[in-house]
Amino acid sequence: HLPSMRTPTAMIVGLVLCPCGLLLTFTGTVAPNWRQVSHIPDQPIDFVLEQGIWDICKEQQSSHDRLCGQADELGYFEQVPVRVARGMMPTSLVLTLLGLVVAALGVRCWQKEPRHLLAGVAGLVLLLSGLLSLVPASWYTHELWALPAPAGGTLVAGYSLVLSYLGSCLEILGGLALTLSFHHCCKER
Repeated sequence: HLPSMRTPTAMIVGLVLCPCGLLLTFTGTVAPNWRQVSHIPDQPIDFVLEQGIWDICKEQQSSHDRLCGQADELGYFEQVPVRVARGMMPTSLVLTLLGLVVAALGVRCWQKEPRHLLAGVAGLVLLLSGLLSLVPASWYTHELWALPAPAGGTLVAGYSLVLSYLGSCLEILGGLALTLSFHHCCKER
């Protein structure tokens, strides 16, 4: 009787979702578009201001002239949700990378049996990293209309915020899938 050589489905799900989540969260962290401000009085109709957690850009949408590194005259970067996001998003990314390394060691790829305990621990780390990026994305969304912006402009959530949300959710789901590996540890004992 030969041992089965199949990697458990939950582990595969975790190893597919988490790197996708990492990619989305990374893009959401570095791209300067957590919020868009448009229809600002005394500006051209196609003028858009994009606010991220690291940068502020302005763009003429008709000509695609984009200029980043705009001065923060309204104290946007001083706001607590922005400062919290600046700390938690990079921390989440580092934790995700760490979790993926542990997951790779735990999930059988080059050995006969997966290390269920290691895969489960990786799942917990990845679950935590997903929560670490979900908190600032949620808080920022909650404060979206309260954060400083040019008066009279229209505010909408930017794609970076949406990607951060999606990435967080994928990491949480992938982490949960990997934590199912603990079930095997209990059965082996």
